[in-house]
Amino acid sequence: PGRTQFKVVIKALSPKEVTRIYTPRPLDRNDGTFLMRYRMYGSVTKGLKIEILYGDQHVAQSPYILKEPVYHEYCDCPVEDPEVWQDMMSCPSQEPQITKDFISFPTIDLQRMLKEIPAKFSQTGGAIVHYTILDNHIYRRSLGKYTDFKMFSDEMFLSLARKVRLPDVEFYLNVGDWPVEHRKVNDTPGPVPVISWCGSVNSRDIILPTYDVTHSTLETLRGVTNDLLSIQGNTGPFWENKTERALFRGRDSREERLHLVKLSKENPELLDAGITGYFFFREKEKELGKAQLMGFFDFFKYKYQVNVDGTVAAYRFPYLLLGDSLVLKQDSQYYEHFYIGLKPWKHYVPVKRNLEDLLEKIKWAKENDEEARKIAKQGQLMARELLQPHRFYCYYYKVLQKYAERQASKPEIRDGMELVPQPDDRDSVCTCHRKKPLREDL
Repeated sequence: PGRTQFKVVIKALSPKEVTRIYTPRPLDRNDGTFLMRYRMYGSVTKGLKIEILYGDQHVAQSPYILKEPVYHEYCDCPVEDPEVWQDMMSCPSQEPQITKDFISFPTIDLQRMLKEIPAKFSQTGGAIVHYTILDNHIYRRSLGKYTDFKMFSDEMFLSLARKVRLPDVEFYLNVGDWPVEHRKVNDTPGPVPVISWCGSVNSRDIILPTYDVTHSTLETLRGVTNDLLSIQGNTGPFWENKTERALFRGRDSREERLHLVKLSKENPELLDAGITGYFFFREKEKELGKAQLMGFFDFFKYKYQVNVDGTVAAYRFPYLLLGDSLVLKQDSQYYEHFYIGLKPWKHYVPVKRNLEDLLEKIKWAKENDEEARKIAKQGQLMARELLQPHRFYCYYYKVLQKYAERQASKPEIRDGMELVPQPDDRDSVCTCHRKKPLREDL
């Protein structure tokens, strides 16, 4: 009862090393498990000691000893052998979505892509960024007008390159909302491999984790935005104390969202839905009203969460799954990289595209409380597994690796490309101590 007093002490293994480490309070996940986060503002060469104490007793297999050098985020000390790194990171041997995405591309013809992609996808309204990774350096050029979101991909590729030596690879990344390659394998000409953040059932894009969950992972303990870890320690009241209604808040980016508000007005005992900003359907604001913005943690005061597409897949879905509420998910042609690991009625409750069965599904959840709670818990546990920070790094690496294996010619730095520099190491000095494998001079 009350606040559980854990004490976490993280320090350099060697008494000769001193480094600044930020250690906030553990996040209580309300099910007997706690999440412990820390952020380093310096590196240690001998390793770290992590002690978790309850009163003055060690708990949870404490102390943990990390014997290798442990570097802060901006330290550019990649592991030279990717197999060793993947093993250290416990990367899964297979990612089903990656396997599926590459079926269409047994070989990748860079020459064809160079001719075709700029002409086909990067007119004035385009959102394509052309990347080359060579000798673990990132180069890119923007094609089209809407490429500002390249800051998120730049950040992730740079972060990954600081941790592991990347394969030499040349590819096109779509930083817009919609997947762009709709040609089928047996079309003439067939599809080209464009990498995107969102997939759809009728496109052939290769999918990476969205810019949103990627940024969330990199931003943990650095910014003030919600991230996939902090959400897990702020899941609202226990299940039995949550408000027994379904909640939706969001912009007017799809007509079904307006329909939700009408349903809510007619059935306030089942559904609380509101539009927080009008952009696409401004003429509807007078009729439907504008809802106050809500803090995301407050969503979980409600037992049921409605997940409806935005312009594409609603990127809040991973956050909703990690809460302690039942997610009612609209049927969608769009998907993110991890949806392939989820099953309807096991991890969430499916709702028809036109929402005609939404009220019926909310009533079902109210009448079958134990079953609803079980689905919410299964969804949460699966999301905790699929959305761990290390899984995103593994996923990004595996996409680049699979792609590199299929390239029919060598990647090059093309005209108009610029180097994306690593951030300078202002916070603390960084000296790499990882042993580099001996290589014979070629």
